Amino acid sequence: MFLTKSKYTQGVCCEKKLWLSSYQPEVAQEANHDAVFETGNKIGELARGLFGEYVLISKEKGYQNMVEETKKEMNRTPSVICEASFQYENNFCSVDILKNNPDGVEIYEVKSSTSLESIYIDDISYQAWVLQKSGFTVQKACLVYVNNQYVKEGDLDIHKFFVIEDVTHSINFEEVEKRVNDLQKVIQQEKEPSNDLSLSCKKPYDCPFFEYCTRSLPKPNVFDIGWSTRFSKKIDMYHRGHISYEDVIEKEVVNDKATEQIRFVLEEKPPKINPEEIKELMDSLYYPIYFLDFESYQDAIPRIDGTKPYQQICFQYSLHYILEENGEILHKEFLSDDYDGNPMYGLCKQLCEDIPMDSCVTAYNKAFECTRLKEMSRMFPEFAEHLLNISEHIIDLEVPFAKQDYYVREMAGRSSIKVVLPALYPNDPTLDYHNLEQVHKGDEASNAYLSLPNLSKEEEETLRYNLLKYCELDTYAMVKIWEKLKEVS
Repeated sequence: MFLTKSKYTQGVCCEKKLWLSSYQPEVAQEANHDAVFETGNKIGELARGLFGEYVLISKEKGYQNMVEETKKEMNRTPSVICEASFQYENNFCSVDILKNNPDGVEIYEVKSSTSLESIYIDDISYQAWVLQKSGFTVQKACLVYVNNQYVKEGDLDIHKFFVIEDVTHSINFEEVEKRVNDLQKVIQQEKEPSNDLSLSCKKPYDCPFFEYCTRSLPKPNVFDIGWSTRFSKKIDMYHRGHISYEDVIEKEVVNDKATEQIRFVLEEKPPKINPEEIKELMDSLYYPIYFLDFESYQDAIPRIDGTKPYQQICFQYSLHYILEENGEILHKEFLSDDYDGNPMYGLCKQLCEDIPMDSCVTAYNKAFECTRLKEMSRMFPEFAEHLLNISEHIIDLEVPFAKQDYYVREMAGRSSIKVVLPALYPNDPTLDYHNLEQVHKGDEASNAYLSLPNLSKEEEETLRYNLLKYCELDTYAMVKIWEKLKEVS
């Protein structure tokens, strides 16, 4: 079995992760990383043009053919080869971009991230080691990642879009060789390694085998504690043998909200409601009341002038509103069809028509909506005054739940709307996101919108309808939460 650069970095993080991915991949927790992989592929393809003309080694024919094709191309110098592939014993790597100079090589590893992570050093160090062992002089090893301060104006400038950082000085060939030898033994052994839980379960990435590795722990356990309790704190408690809720409450000091979360489980406490605190929030609301929610996507490679990599691009909103006390619940909505242009312009124009100045506006976790409104106000000066006025009048409905002024056991230490709604209204099918068609959560909404231009007319209409129903439920959920807060205060 080959040790590749991805398997090497898995092993650097955790030997058990490497072994499980090789022999028991089916026990991994399912996750849809298609959008992440697609972004990585697009960034990688874009970076290939950094050094002019290049030759691309095809992945379609397998490792051995890639190595043979690379050998042929290495006879031409100077040259630039993308996906240049090398094998030393049972160690294989493909280099994203290789500059083949007359007296050595430069290797460039491309990442879709906007910052340099230590695991990237391990990744490129392994590649440099394979090339060195294959007889090449590695003159330079560089990481290429996204400059999140780049603002697109006109044609995309890839030399400003990317940051190239020389990390040659960080490579320790002796250390890499020792790790390679150790990891080769791991992937050849029949028995699952006994690595215990550690910070690497969540850093640099969430491990897909975490559920598998914690399957024998009591439920609930220390890892179920919410309220921003750091994972490092949980790991520390775990290694001191304080794993069950009983252990934690007896022997540990955790924040007050986490303590209350645990007590709600152990003592089967009834709902906690602080009516005076909730009443203070409710008294700050006035009619007409608007309930606002945005949907957005992120462009890793900005297409719209004036935007940065990974900037949130709003394409949709839902707006429930009530004009007067005991008034009818009304609804408006917007979903852009400007697929090739800037969906935010039409959204801002319609939003300013739908929400009068100085209106009482609510959002759930208002930081997102306020940030988007301020960004769009800078982009569209003609709407700036109105957008900023909306932002200044937004009141956050999450506050009572985040402050634990309203708490029930089912919230399990969290205050997101997807948790609070079923906790307040259990078994209500009209409020169940699972009963929606096609779109059930934010990332699905983003991907759905981006797919619209590629669909048939009938498919587009169906998906647009389901996008609208998803976003509508978000603001209807806010109305129901407001009603519950009104009731208890």
